[in-house]
Amino acid sequence: MLSRTASGLYWMARYLERAEQLARVLDVTNRLSLMPVRGSHDNELMLPLNFTGTNQLFETLNGHFTMAQLFHFFALDDRNPSSIFNCWQSAWNNAHAVRGSLSSEVWESINSTWIEMRKIRQRGLTSAGADTFFDWVKERSHLFRGAMFGTLLRGDAMCFIRIGTLLERSEGTARLLSVNQQLLEQDPDSVREYYCLDNLLRAVSAREAYNAIFKEQLFPDNVNEMLILRSESPRSLHSCIEEIANQLEMIGSSGEDRPRYLITVLLAQLRFSTWESLTRNGLQNWLNTFLDSCNELAESINQTYLEAK
Repeated sequence: MLSRTASGLYWMARYLERAEQLARVLDVTNRLSLMPVRGSHDNELMLPLNFTGTNQLFETLNGHFTMAQLFHFFALDDRNPSSIFNCWQSAWNNAHAVRGSLSSEVWESINSTWIEMRKIRQRGLTSAGADTFFDWVKERSHLFRGAMFGTLLRGDAMCFIRIGTLLERSEGTARLLSVNQQLLEQDPDSVREYYCLDNLLRAVSAREAYNAIFKEQLFPDNVNEMLILRSESPRSLHSCIEEIANQLEMIGSSGEDRPRYLITVLLAQLRFSTWESLTRNGLQNWLNTFLDSCNELAESINQTYLEAK
């Protein structure tokens, strides 16, 4: 496969996953903002800003926090590189460039979503319609994955799509855990802790999974352990890294294979570490180290497979 084709598939998948993750984060933010609080809602409103690192850009464009401004900024504002609108546009551009490597069903799922996205942007998004919009973005992402799994050959194209999806998902889950940890440390109230943990699980569609695994009330260590170490949870870091390793094995490489070396080291840490040993120096420190490892892995994948030789 040509490196530019692999790059188009990889980045198409990353942008689609990024859009879905942002819809999930905004949905959580909306739920948290409806909770009764003693003071300001700023902590809840900061969740998507901290998640994407766009605090300064938001303040420059909007000045102060309101839910309506926040939803527009992250949903449809083309001035925000991290908006759902821009993510889908980038995904569509990459998909269009590699259309020959996609099935007609996969292309149609992306193209029809992009057409509807532009119509939604023309109409605008109200706070009342935010929940419906977030659900729609998630449903369209599910439609893309269903078409991909159901119609694409199990070859290099599928591998690069899966690697892009899973690498973006693992980074997103780690950032979400990091931001949630900061929220819990800022406000140790037990009631707020419960709602933060509950919304975190709902953000990654893991509320039912938690009940099935632990069969007890929500505890921070249990939630974090499930989303980091439990391989049966499809959005856990362990699950994502393990599947990336499988996809890289299918692609293979000649000569030095830096991506497979890095993913093997990372997978070994997740597979053989206990929760206590993993967080000995603090959960936040470990998450920061994990994100650095993901960045190093992404750069090695780019240099090995995606850059023209």
